[in-house]
Amino acid sequence: MNALTVGVIGAGRVGAVLGAALNAAGHRVVAAAAVSAASRERVARLLPEAVIRPAGEVARAATDLLLLAVPDDALRSVVAGLNSTGALRPDQIVAHTSGAHGLDVFGDVTGMALHPAMTFTGTETDLARLPGIAWGVTSRDRAFATRLVADLGGVPEWIAEDARPVYHAALAHGANHLVTLVNEAADTLRAAGVEQPARVLAPLLTAALDNALRMGDAALTGPVSRGDAGTVAKHLDRLPDEAVPAYLALARRTADRALTSGRLRPQDAEDLLRVLFPVADFAPRDGVATVADGTVRSPA
Repeated sequence: MNALTVGVIGAGRVGAVLGAALNAAGHRVVAAAAVSAASRERVARLLPEAVIRPAGEVARAATDLLLLAVPDDALRSVVAGLNSTGALRPDQIVAHTSGAHGLDVFGDVTGMALHPAMTFTGTETDLARLPGIAWGVTSRDRAFATRLVADLGGVPEWIAEDARPVYHAALAHGANHLVTLVNEAADTLRAAGVEQPARVLAPLLTAALDNALRMGDAALTGPVSRGDAGTVAKHLDRLPDEAVPAYLALARRTADRALTSGRLRPQDAEDLLRVLFPVADFAPRDGVATVADGTVRSPA
């Protein structure tokens, strides 16, 4: 692909890093919109040749590609504002990095959705993580989108317009909630007197993630998958109050998946589900089961 003249609106953790990646691929980021002190610092560090300008001026300077890396809820209004002021041109390619939105957010503007399936810190470390990652792409111009993603070292994963919220929910559930889960586990270990939770968790969680990605539900282990009601009850009794709701929700879902996959037999789940659903009307049935309100239900 010929070198593109690029502008970046939104020099947050994602925008600044992707701008730097575009520069490294031979393109040229000439302008960036950065409001906060942190964003300005990122531009200076990652995009040293880009000038900081208001969004409209960045759009006009981006003669080939305008990259919008703004919060999801602000994206539609940013596009509309740029379009209403004449900052966007018909021959210009406009792309946003939102996972949740597709093309509808552009209104009358022709654009594409390019979402990197990666978590970002806004530092140089992120650049080393980009090669080989998937990008959730929705675009009418598949050829250009494919070339652009390839320039960034990625692989396009084509997402239908109406599937983008589900696609994004999957990534947020897996990555964002993983951070919360790990930190909850670390805090609980500290409460148990462990001074270096990361040393305890790192090998365990690394193995669990590897097993889950390779084996699916067959990787489930632990007291829920074994139906150890007494152990789970003791956990719920001794956990800090603020940790109980998340533990309970995940244990219920784990029981559901363990039953559905056959890791946990319905006859072994009765006591466990009474612990997980203490006020539910529990009525186990024969056969492969799922959990709903404390009831083991056979599929129709």
